[in-house]
Amino acid sequence: MASVQKLFRELFEGLSPRQKEVLSGRFGVEGEKESQTLAAIGDRYGVTRERIRQIEASGLSALAGKMRATPSCNELVTTTQKALRSAGGVLKQEGLLARARSTAEGLNDRYLELMVRATNAFSAYPEDKDFWTFYYLDRPSFKKAAEFINGFSKSLRSNKAEILNGAFDAHFGKFARREKVSPQLAKNYLAISKKFHENPYGDTGLAEWGEIKPKTIRDRIYLVLKKKKDPLHFEAIAKHINTSGLGGRKALAPTVHNELIKDDRFVLVGRGIYGLAEHGYEAGTAREVIRKVLKSHGPMTFDQVVAKIETSRIFKPNTILANLQRKDLFERLDNGSYRVREA
Repeated sequence: MASVQKLFRELFEGLSPRQKEVLSGRFGVEGEKESQTLAAIGDRYGVTRERIRQIEASGLSALAGKMRATPSCNELVTTTQKALRSAGGVLKQEGLLARARSTAEGLNDRYLELMVRATNAFSAYPEDKDFWTFYYLDRPSFKKAAEFINGFSKSLRSNKAEILNGAFDAHFGKFARREKVSPQLAKNYLAISKKFHENPYGDTGLAEWGEIKPKTIRDRIYLVLKKKKDPLHFEAIAKHINTSGLGGRKALAPTVHNELIKDDRFVLVGRGIYGLAEHGYEAGTAREVIRKVLKSHGPMTFDQVVAKIETSRIFKPNTILANLQRKDLFERLDNGSYRVREA
């Protein structure tokens, strides 16, 4: 197996000193710790960035000729192209490096970028807001991957509730079959995109969804309560946010409490304890909740009232009893049950 550092060191030998220095600086190879801009290299040599661009272009052209004449370079290029072709034409940077290293020991992203620029045998797409850094074989391959990603994203948005209930894998398989793309190639497509994310609880979906990639403290509160299912004290919610890997700034208990108060999705069910309205928890004072229960279900005994209220609120039994004994609000019947006193 060839050493990529040794290989390029030999290739650089045929370049002029200035070409070698410019390429080394631009791509962060041959002893350079990091890649540099045209302007930074120009300042070093006291020339314009345009002059550095010209030297870079001539250096890449000369390097391309030497690479074509070097069997080990051709083998590396061929291996890389085969890896891309077998992956459906696109591969995230880490994936391509892992495959190409079987031919070139020590290959890293800097040498890979230099190889791309010199040979034009395939192309690189630098990381932006939509994609991770990835490589593609040709424009049709890129277009096919982008169309799959956009189509699958649209499909997920139309089925959000189902996806959030654990149907991502099934939906993914169904969509890939419909598009006549193998599961492995489809996974390669999704891997280059930033549109998809898996939260710390193992749920996968669109990164734009707060339930998948929470961006605000309210998103994180909601996700914790949704996954825990039971009501939690606001201090416990803050602790869960900070230990569950949800990202963002450290959640402070007072901040969490303030956000809980502001959002109707969160219901105060006990002293400092909150649950989700979608889980059946209801707002209101003890007397309001008792009244609603008796109005909905008719006369009930004390134990029945307590049991029913426990499904939606957290009140001490003594608190419920004290309110039931309010004769201006509730009436105790001869059989021991209670009902709402009508005006």
